[in-house]
Amino acid sequence: MDTRGAHAIDTIDDLRRHLQWAIELEHATIPPYLCALYSLDPARNPEAAQVVGTVLAEEMIHLALAANLLNAVGGSPKLDAPDLLPAYPHPLPHSDQSVHVHLVPFGPEALDLFLRIEQPASVDAPPQSDEYRTIGQFYAAIEAGLHTLCDQMGEKNVFSGDPARQIGEYHLRGGGGEVLPVVDLKSASAALAEIVEQGEGAARTNVWDGDRDVFHPERDEVAHYYRFQELRLGRRYQTGDTPQSGPTGKEIAIDFDGVLPMRANPRTVDYPEGSPIRVAQEEFNQTYCLVLYLLEQAFNGDPSQMQDAVGAMFGLRKQAMALMKMPTGDGKTTAGPSFEYVPIEQRT
Repeated sequence: MDTRGAHAIDTIDDLRRHLQWAIELEHATIPPYLCALYSLDPARNPEAAQVVGTVLAEEMIHLALAANLLNAVGGSPKLDAPDLLPAYPHPLPHSDQSVHVHLVPFGPEALDLFLRIEQPASVDAPPQSDEYRTIGQFYAAIEAGLHTLCDQMGEKNVFSGDPARQIGEYHLRGGGGEVLPVVDLKSASAALAEIVEQGEGAARTNVWDGDRDVFHPERDEVAHYYRFQELRLGRRYQTGDTPQSGPTGKEIAIDFDGVLPMRANPRTVDYPEGSPIRVAQEEFNQTYCLVLYLLEQAFNGDPSQMQDAVGAMFGLRKQAMALMKMPTGDGKTTAGPSFEYVPIEQRT
């Protein structure tokens, strides 16, 4: 059996450290999903844009749930920090480094990355608190740690955080699931289940995540992994399908010509200072770091900032899409957002 990362989470400081890692992990999915979404022409690829957009909205929910979990046990979520934006490509934070996150436009390469990020753990996969292979194994280790610490310290001593720091129950537009306040072991387990089941399906063996489809309320919602698989294979899952059968429902039409050809892993240093692309990338990075700042404020005692953060994220779209229409000069690709950290003292 693979025993990497199998050490127990057995102190409250260790638990807080791992929940901060959960925040870093959930955030790591957002820039690649944003790049794929912004590169899509929604008129030519409505279904693909819908899928990537809903998964992105749900990753924002997962980020808020991870912050709620950390706040519940007396921690302080950090988002406005260089650790959140390492240079691309980079491995998923604290993983076994088998998945390297990169920024590419929508297409087979992006979908293969997303499938690996969201890959379900096998039924018998052990919890892994570090060097995890799948996200589900990482969260299983956190859940085991919560139970251990509640047994050792008492539930009230573990969940010592200020309930006023919790992000409340509301829906982010375009996604399923909800942000659950975390105040005890039961609500913590529910928050962890929401994250894992939306990503890899219920009980590690199911295509469905337990919610209703936001855009197709007559059907159950497919978990992230299987939504990306639908796009990769060009066919929807239908009732009765299983992970083993694959999707057997309606075909999904994808127009790969209706995708902006963003250059992979953009960087500001690839362009001269003062050049239009570099200036546009720097402006995007300023806005993205504002989003991280607002999220950190929202998660550290000012939940009202959450709506401002979401509003700023919608502002990113215009900046990113403008970049993706700027030719790089190689005759093939366009520019794109570089998601580089801007130190606070350098922000305008």
